[in-house]
Amino acid sequence: MSNYAAITKILTGALDLRQSPVAICFTESIPAGVAAHEGRVAAGCRFWQDAASTSFATSATDHSMCAIGLHTHNLPLSPAGTADLQDALRVFADLSYVREEDVAAIPVLETRPAYVVYAPLDRTPLPPDVVILFVDARQTLILSEATQQLENQNPPAMGRPACAVVPQVMNTGRAALSLGCCGARAYLDMLTDDVAVFAIPGARLEAYARRIEALANANRVLSKFHQIRQHDIASGGTPSIKDSLAALAP
Repeated sequence: MSNYAAITKILTGALDLRQSPVAICFTESIPAGVAAHEGRVAAGCRFWQDAASTSFATSATDHSMCAIGLHTHNLPLSPAGTADLQDALRVFADLSYVREEDVAAIPVLETRPAYVVYAPLDRTPLPPDVVILFVDARQTLILSEATQQLENQNPPAMGRPACAVVPQVMNTGRAALSLGCCGARAYLDMLTDDVAVFAIPGARLEAYARRIEALANANRVLSKFHQIRQHDIASGGTPSIKDSLAALAP
């Protein structure tokens, strides 16, 4: 399945997504018809929100206001950017937010792209390297079940910085959950207190879409089953599993 519009429809319908899945593509040249990002952003994670509705290309210059994002995406740091990164890490250390030994554990992209293209998944001009979903706990349940089945592990739940989820997925080829960071929650309107970020490796997107569709359907059926049992037992009944299964029938 290489039809990203079809994959978007599966993901959106199965998970009841409120925001469009976002494709992130690392490339050495800007695809024809893709414009540069307009305006300035305080942090690269803001591109995730902008890309929910439009496609654009970014370079290191577009990321220049966020030294942490430049670092995690392995984009060139200017002297000013290097100074900003050191100043940020110094403040983090003073607050005991990021200790010196924590810095080395922050994922950094293993390659150095010339450009990063962001787009709604259904309109991506390139095969995505990473796909970003904005999800709540119920949706994350299904995604974690898909990860367990496809990767034989649970997805890591990452904290600060939120942008590190992208190199984490790129470097490992495995999905990851980001709980965000206080910066991302300040810069992204859609990253409300009940929302987290789930990142899927683009190379496994088709497999994830198929598993998510099956698991979402199973969860809907089983949720109805458990609701029936809850109602019947709370009403004084003693239904067997077979009884509750029979009650599922229309």
